[in-house]
Amino acid sequence: MSQLILFNKPYGVICQFSRDGDRTTLADFIDVPGVYPAGRLDHDSEGLVLLTADGRLQARIADPKFKMAKTYLVQVEGTITDEALAALRKGVQLKDGMTRPAEAERIADPDLWPRDPPVRFRKTVTDGWINLTIREGRNRQVRRMTAAVGFPTLRLVRQAVGPWSLQGIEPGTWRAVDAA
Repeated sequence: MSQLILFNKPYGVICQFSRDGDRTTLADFIDVPGVYPAGRLDHDSEGLVLLTADGRLQARIADPKFKMAKTYLVQVEGTITDEALAALRKGVQLKDGMTRPAEAERIADPDLWPRDPPVRFRKTVTDGWINLTIREGRNRQVRRMTAAVGFPTLRLVRQAVGPWSLQGIEPGTWRAVDAA
């Protein structure tokens, strides 16, 4: 049985082990030899990153052909409309083509850890949260999708990948589990 590391990546961490100047990387948090990320999160995104030493498991998680669900909590600028949610559910036209349909719903502000640095607050601009599940993984896809429907992303936290979730894992910490 393969082992999988569930890591809650903080904002600003680069999803690689090799040094990139003075930027914080996975190596600053995970001292397990031979594991690699199964998919990535941008440095300005937070949340669940899966790591494994099993190449087949890594491919099953990261390769879009397997359509593994990835669920995000997304803070957007403005109060997202029903029309924008419907567009996300249908699929959004991006420069690199149409996205697959997503699951999208408006949610109450989630109980999350504070981000460092905090999201910029503006008195004159509202914000809201959505729960968004996609089954592909293009570069900066969630941010591009919300922008395409008129609601730029302010904060992005990946909550789950397939059956694995962040539940009980604090930012900057990880837990090892057996992967079926």
